[in-house]
Amino acid sequence: MPFAATVLTLYPEMFPGPLGLSLAGRAMAEGKWSLDTVQIRDFAADKHRSVDDSPAGGGAGMVMRADVLAAAVDHVLERRPGAPLLAMTPRGKPLTQGLVRGLAAGPGISILCGRFEGMDERLFEARPILPVSIGDYVLSGGETAALVVLDACVRLLPGVMGAASSGEEESFETGFLEYPHYTRPQMWEGRTIPEVLRSGDHAKIAAWRKARAEDDTRLRRPDLIERHGDARRPPPSGAQREDEG
Repeated sequence: MPFAATVLTLYPEMFPGPLGLSLAGRAMAEGKWSLDTVQIRDFAADKHRSVDDSPAGGGAGMVMRADVLAAAVDHVLERRPGAPLLAMTPRGKPLTQGLVRGLAAGPGISILCGRFEGMDERLFEARPILPVSIGDYVLSGGETAALVVLDACVRLLPGVMGAASSGEEESFETGFLEYPHYTRPQMWEGRTIPEVLRSGDHAKIAAWRKARAEDDTRLRRPDLIERHGDARRPPPSGAQREDEG
């Protein structure tokens, strides 16, 4: 079965968007994954198809209603009970490469996209939804964040990136940022490719890359060092350890 994605949104026309191009678009055309959308407004009960209301306790903006969202969520959960349901919100769990690997290894995902000031919190208490955030900033809606999650997952699907090793040494796969890359020309604006990369000595190249990855991570993302410094290297993208079956 191909990886199947469902997006619950007020703006279904935003999809597939960039996911219809490049690696993801080719993989979709080849049947490696599929994407469909659910219009949340279709589950509104009034003649105006209202999906939001003013926040309890007062304040600016509008809040998406729990009853409308729950009707849309229930529709998707009934259709795809085996797929995890995410909600894109800045109040959610940070998106990590580990979470992406787990999602990509499954049958697919459903993603609920918020708008306005957010979603009625009671929805998360009443339904099996994982709130997820792609970073410490606020977007106009969850659709852009959903595109990020889907792109991160699709590229890990078997056969999408080509060589199986393509994702093994990327940033965050080992807990560190990826080492820097160079290509021709050898000399550019007075700057040359590091000599070790031109040496042909694969052991020295591997050591240099490992050292640069660690040094750059300490300089740019010390939080990753604190979080993953002693962690074991995870398996390659899309793979499982033997003891996980």
